[in-house]
Amino acid sequence: MTLAPERPTIAPTEPHHVGSTHASTRHHSGSSRLRNEAPAAAPAAYRKGGRPNPIAHLTPAQIEAIGVELDAIQKAVMDSRGAKDAAYIRRVIKVQRSLELGSRAVLLFSGVKVKGIRPAWWIGTAGLGLAKILENMEIGHNVMHGQWDWMRDPNIHSTAWEWDNASPSSQWKRTHNQMHHTFTNVIGRDNDLGYGIMRVDEDQRWSLFHLFQPIWHVGNALLFEYGIAAYDLELGGYMAKRKRMTPEAKAEWRAEAMKTVHKIRAQMTKDYVVHPTMALPFGGPANAVHTLTANVVANLMRNLWTNTVIICGHFPKGIETFEVAGIDNETRGEWYLRQMLGSGNISGSKAMHVMTGNLSHQIEHHLWPDMPSNRYAEVAPKVRELMERHGLKYVSGPLLTQAASVYVKVVELSLPNKVPGRRRRDLIRLAAKKAWRTRSLGRFS
Repeated sequence: MTLAPERPTIAPTEPHHVGSTHASTRHHSGSSRLRNEAPAAAPAAYRKGGRPNPIAHLTPAQIEAIGVELDAIQKAVMDSRGAKDAAYIRRVIKVQRSLELGSRAVLLFSGVKVKGIRPAWWIGTAGLGLAKILENMEIGHNVMHGQWDWMRDPNIHSTAWEWDNASPSSQWKRTHNQMHHTFTNVIGRDNDLGYGIMRVDEDQRWSLFHLFQPIWHVGNALLFEYGIAAYDLELGGYMAKRKRMTPEAKAEWRAEAMKTVHKIRAQMTKDYVVHPTMALPFGGPANAVHTLTANVVANLMRNLWTNTVIICGHFPKGIETFEVAGIDNETRGEWYLRQMLGSGNISGSKAMHVMTGNLSHQIEHHLWPDMPSNRYAEVAPKVRELMERHGLKYVSGPLLTQAASVYVKVVELSLPNKVPGRRRRDLIRLAAKKAWRTRSLGRFS
C-alpha cells in the first residue's frame, strides 16, 4: 500500500485539510491570527450591541489557564491515537458500504408487492437513507477535516476523499474548514450564520427578505445538499458583485461553478438514471420508477437529518455570537472560549452520536476539529466540567428540544427587533414603503 505523506502540526484556525496531527500543545502558535501572550486587559462587561459579555467574569490569567487545560486534554487524546481508532473508522466505512450495496440490491425489486405493500421499497429506501447519512456525517465530514490523516492511508485521507454530496469536497473544505471553523459565529465573517438566507441572531441586520425565512428554512432543509453546494460556490456573493469583478475573477468563479455542475450531474446520474435503469430487468418501467422514488426519498432523508443536526449545533437558544472587533489578535484561550460558547451539543444514545457524525458533540468538535470523532464522547465530560467550573454555559439538550428552539428562533427573527414605543408591523410597513420608493426611483433614474 502506498502511504500518503505525513503533514505538520497546524493551528486550529488554519485550513484543517492542510494538516491535522494537532499533537502538540504549541499548535496555536502557527496561526497569524492568534497571540501567544495573555490578553492585556479583562473582557468588557458588555459587548458593542449592548448584550452582556459571557466571559466578563474571567480574568486574563483565567482565560489563558483554560487554554492550557484544553491543550492538555487534547494532547492526551492525540498522543494516544492508535489501532483501536483506525479499526473504528475502517469498520464504519465497511458497514456503510455494505448497507448501501445491500439496500441498492434490495431496491432492484422495489416494484414487487406483497399483500398490497412493497417491502423491498421500504427496506431499501430506509437502508439507503441511513447509508447516505453515515457517509456524509461520520465518514465524509470527519475524513475531510483530516481526523484520520495520521493513519497515512490514502484511501481515508482528507486530500483524496470525495463524498456522496452535491458540493465538491475542495469547495466544502474551503468554506467549512477554513472559514467557518476560523470565524465561528462571528457576525459578518462566518457565513454559516444563516447561510446568507436566514437571520438567526438579533444583531444581524433585518430586511423584508427575512419575513419569508420560515419558508426558506424548510426549503433549505429539504434540498440541503444543493443549498450547501450554492453556498460553497459563493453564488450569492458572485451575483451581488459580478458587475464589479475583473474578467480573471469571473473566469476563476466559472471554473469553480463547472466543478459544481459536474459533481451535481454525476450525483443525479448515479441516483436517478443508473440505478433506476438497473432495475428495469427486474420489473420493467414500473420497477425503475419505484427505484427512482426510493433514491429521491433517501436523499430527502439525508438532507433533513443533516440540516437538523447542523442547526442544532449552531443556532439553538443559549449559543453566543461574536463581533468582528472582538476577535482581532485573539489568544488561544479566547479562541477556545469562542468555540465553546458558539456551539451546542445534542444529548442521546451512542447510535444517535454515530448517526450525527458525532456532531452531537459540536462543542468538542469545534475545539478540536481534527480529533478522531470516536474520541469526542471521552473528552466531553471534561470539557463540560471545565466550563461549569468557570461559570460558562455548556449548551446541550435532546435533539427535538434543540431543533424546536431553532425553529422558534427562525420564526421570531423573521420579524424586526422590538423597538420601544413602536409596533413591529409599523416597522415592516415602513421598510416596505422605503423599498417601494427606492425601486420606483430606480425606474426613472
